[in-house]
Amino acid sequence: MDKKRKNILMVAAVAAFSAAAVGIGAYFTTKYLVRLALDRQQPKIPHRAQTRLRGYDNCAMMLEKTAPLGKKLQETTHHLVNLRSYDEELLVGHWFPCANPKRVIVAMHGWRSSWNGDFGAIADFWKKQNCSVLYAEQRGQGQSGGQYMGFGMIERYDCLEWAKWVCTQTPEHLPVYLAGVSMGATTVLLTANMDLPPRVKGIMADCGFTSAHSIFKHVAGKNLRLPYKLHDGFANRQCLKKTGMGTKACSTVEALAQSKVPVLFAHGTDDHFVPVEMTYENYTACSAPKRLLIVPGADHGMSYFMEKQRYEQAMLDFWAEFDSDSTNNAFHRP
Repeated sequence: MDKKRKNILMVAAVAAFSAAAVGIGAYFTTKYLVRLALDRQQPKIPHRAQTRLRGYDNCAMMLEKTAPLGKKLQETTHHLVNLRSYDEELLVGHWFPCANPKRVIVAMHGWRSSWNGDFGAIADFWKKQNCSVLYAEQRGQGQSGGQYMGFGMIERYDCLEWAKWVCTQTPEHLPVYLAGVSMGATTVLLTANMDLPPRVKGIMADCGFTSAHSIFKHVAGKNLRLPYKLHDGFANRQCLKKTGMGTKACSTVEALAQSKVPVLFAHGTDDHFVPVEMTYENYTACSAPKRLLIVPGADHGMSYFMEKQRYEQAMLDFWAEFDSDSTNNAFHRP
């Protein structure tokens, strides 16, 4: 074999080995990241890596603000509720009925978060506005069953069951709203084209992402600086294996294009975890009456803290517009 041919074969062998190494590395990296995204039992992750993952380093500030409020909500007397999901998982909720309710809210918390942590700050406002609230614990988290989180794809069915449950527990004239933060926002937005109970008058979504695929791609590329093209196929297969749905199984954009209820969108301009562009995309796609609250300078889930008065006024206006049957009936419902 001549020297030139040997060199060509050697280069080809090195290239093949390198490609295989990259592929193996991408596989194991993706497997770890999908475990981190979906598994109830979170794999170990250094603080620095967690900061990169979320794209911001104000977790301490958030905890300082939310922890006391979350503890207060958790310790407030309420009813613990158990419900079976469509796939027979045990779902746990925390029911706070008020004496003279004007409306009912089903609240869905975010990824690797908690019902009291995400809604401790706003709970007093909802109570003062005579809202009875069901704070759900998302599957794969807290006391609810399930080994995996579904990034809203599975949880939308759980949300639907909670909406049906509150309708059985409250007077027929009371309007019902679905509210969510982060993954909880995506969860409620994905119900927009589902067969919701007629009493559901609207959805309130704070910093939701458009799909599992879109947020995986954003976090991998923007925050972790990983070439997502190498991980996309692996991530989709792992997600399908764990949850029964691939990363592109559904999107809020598709759901909102067929929305059956009005939507209030909220997002901070400085969100480093879920980019505000995703809410703009959702808002544009929404075919139902829609309202938009953008908070300058607010990072992920921080809009209420940054502009509390404006945020509360947006909800008051939304309820005033859509609480009544006569207003809502003006919008189509099959």
